[in-house]
Amino acid sequence: MADTPRTPTIARIWRGRTLPEKADDYETYNYETGIKPLIEKALGVQTFREDTATHSEFVTISYWESIEAMARFTGGGPTQVHHLDRDAEFLIELPKSVQVLRLLTSHGKTG
Repeated sequence: MADTPRTPTIARIWRGRTLPEKADDYETYNYETGIKPLIEKALGVQTFREDTATHSEFVTISYWESIEAMARFTGGGPTQVHHLDRDAEFLIELPKSVQVLRLLTSHGKTG
């Protein structure tokens, strides 16, 4: 029997800001250490970066079939943040939580 396709019902949104001079290094570190493992577990992952004169903001959105599936990956509550080992070195402040949204509709192609 073929695997049943899993449909995302949850979006988990993480945000972090770094100084402009640290942004390129953080982007590389975050991808290698944080995003790659996430890609293996989540149904989908999108990463964004906005550069301003005072900071660079990174946003990661991961998609999950359920709160339970997301919690298995994060190892904690739905809004608990799993900080990477070097986040304190790079980020202006450590995020205290993530945003968890129910996915109501999805249209178009994002991949």
